[in-house]
Amino acid sequence: MRAQDLAVEYETVGIGTDATEAARLMARHKLPALLVLDEQGLPKAVLPASQMVKMLVPQYVVEDPALAAVVDERHADLLCRALADRTVRDCLTDSVPAPATAAPDDTALEVAALMARVRSPLVAVVDERENGARLLGVITAAHLLERLLAVAP
Repeated sequence: MRAQDLAVEYETVGIGTDATEAARLMARHKLPALLVLDEQGLPKAVLPASQMVKMLVPQYVVEDPALAAVVDERHADLLCRALADRTVRDCLTDSVPAPATAAPDDTALEVAALMARVRSPLVAVVDERENGARLLGVITAAHLLERLLAVAP
């Protein structure tokens, strides 16, 4: 199996996409992460769902988790307001590495090794040609496991 055969369509967002819209997309499709694309439509970053959740939690609660117990449910329901007027760019930390990418001819083992090395739930498959690069699709860890287990004895 080659990366181009494993790649599937996957939900993506632009760097300027509204953060609330991105969070809703993650929730609706139960995605572990979103692939963030730059202005040219190429992989820019992987935005984990855990990072979106972190955006909802006030900084004082992150620093002192015991304070979470004193916030009542009425105020907890307002947490999503933290995403208002923010974009996906605002949700990415400065230390976010470039997303893991595979070439179309990479083997399933090469993709698996890449996922393991960078601890990413997804790998973008990018076809880089002389006339420019093009996103072919994404391989998720779950999809890769499914395909590998299907051929296992």
